[in-house]
Amino acid sequence: MNRSKNIGVTISAAALVVILAACGQGASDTPVESAAPSAPETVSMTANAITGGKNAAEADWFTDWVKPQFEAAMKADGRDVTVVFEPQGVDDENYKTKIALDLQSGGGADIIGMDGIWVGEFAQAGYIEPLSDVAGSVVDEWDGWPQISEAVQNALSFEGERYGVPQGADGRVLYYNKALFAQAGLPENWNPTSWADVLDASRALKAIDGVVPIQLNAGTAMGEATTMQGVLPLLVGTGVELWKDGKWLGGTKELGEVLGLYRTIYVDEMLGDPIMQQEAAGRDNSFAQFAAGKIGILLEGDYFWRSVINPAEGVGNAPMADRDTNVGYALIPAMKPGAGVNGQDFVSMSGGTGRVLNPNSKNPELAWELLAFMNSADAFRSRVAGTISITPREDVNAEVLKGDAMLTFVSEEILPITAYRPGLAAYPEVSLALQEATVAVVAGEPVDQVLESYSKAVADIVGAENVDNG
Repeated sequence: MNRSKNIGVTISAAALVVILAACGQGASDTPVESAAPSAPETVSMTANAITGGKNAAEADWFTDWVKPQFEAAMKADGRDVTVVFEPQGVDDENYKTKIALDLQSGGGADIIGMDGIWVGEFAQAGYIEPLSDVAGSVVDEWDGWPQISEAVQNALSFEGERYGVPQGADGRVLYYNKALFAQAGLPENWNPTSWADVLDASRALKAIDGVVPIQLNAGTAMGEATTMQGVLPLLVGTGVELWKDGKWLGGTKELGEVLGLYRTIYVDEMLGDPIMQQEAAGRDNSFAQFAAGKIGILLEGDYFWRSVINPAEGVGNAPMADRDTNVGYALIPAMKPGAGVNGQDFVSMSGGTGRVLNPNSKNPELAWELLAFMNSADAFRSRVAGTISITPREDVNAEVLKGDAMLTFVSEEILPITAYRPGLAAYPEVSLALQEATVAVVAGEPVDQVLESYSKAVADIVGAENVDNG
């Protein structure tokens, strides 16, 4: 972004104020008693949200709370500011295309809602810039950063730079049925510390007739759920990530460990149901079977607790009346203690959206003020009023989640250790290649053969020179 032009405009405006003030006073030395009212300013935001349609709650919150509250705060500070919301309510890919075209052409709203999975792609294209490059050092001085763990900040970061502020957070855990655990002689408060512990518990559950010991998302029918609630949590448990230092993971021994675990569960020991993974409604079926007490262990996100098995009337599509007493949850262990990324004992994966500053903004400082305001503690309290939702801010979570032990567990135990998908253009195709690898393993193909096929597929997607095969 060319900052010199903005500086020139500021100097010219300041000079003009001095000249006008001198003309108004003539030869008089009488001082001006009060400053002239500030010039009207406008700041805008866009998001894929629209009242009465997609993500309506976000659109309503921005219109009903953010706009009037921020305008009032600016007025109290002597500034005449108008906030404009530019709603969208379209397919995510259409929204992504629109904001890309806006940014490419030098247009677009001052603040742009963006899925974290797009950040790296937009950064590499030069469409967005680090927050501090757009709005200056005030960004790094914001008092909200200490309330957002570094792991959560990574949702809107790329190559160590903050490109935006996250607006939500989630995490993955191992859910288990306490009644089935008791029947199998397993502890009610289960805390596995390795993959071996998870397999041992699954073997004990196998002794119960009519019960699937463990269901781990696999296959292409489950789509991204296979990658996010299956392959990637296991992969970071081996100490590596899918993309690192400009290279995509190929057929390495770490991926071989992950696929080997799939083989153990679905082929060698039959601890999971391989047919369910191939069904179009397989994931929904796994939800229903867990709720019916037919699955012992399931790796899923916190939304499974909030939505799927929520016993509140009209909320869950597989409600469990005994959810609060019979469903346990545990951290996902690394392959063995200390083997996870960053030497972690436990791991998780998260998704998330957030908001970035438009480098084309005519008033980036004001845009940052609005963005910081939207991510203040008061703003998040307003945003989640009447619901129980995890926010990126630890201080707000401590207040709003105190009535829900599971979501508090995610906020306090999962978010500080979580990891994210690489936000790059090639990711969806690489994700599909991972899903296809699990299909092959569950179908019985040897792991070594699957690794070779996967490595070739990734090389075809990103180029062999961009693949790390170990």
